[in-house]
Amino acid sequence: MHEMSLCESILDILKEQAARENFTSVKRVTVDIGPLSCVEPDALRFGFDVVMKGSLAEGAVLEIARPPAEALCLSCFKTVPVTARFDCCPECGSEALQVTSGEELKIRELEVL
Repeated sequence: MHEMSLCESILDILKEQAARENFTSVKRVTVDIGPLSCVEPDALRFGFDVVMKGSLAEGAVLEIARPPAEALCLSCFKTVPVTARFDCCPECGSEALQVTSGEELKIRELEVL
């Protein structure tokens, strides 16, 4: 379950930001998790609660946004939705797709005190 190590990385980022921005408590963390990121949202939620215990983010709410996955078709040059890395272009059937979004895992927003 690599989500636990991702949560530990999130906590490290929160600590760095707290030192830089001078806050002492985190109430809410909003993250973007793309559908192609290989991150399981439920496992991340579980890991978040476990890892944040005893930290500046204990009791914080984890909000997860799921932006859509898209790719640029290198044959017809259209941006198209995808559900998996090796989808074909729904417009022209080409397999030459370059993923442009959907792989992200990033902290989008913090609510702090």
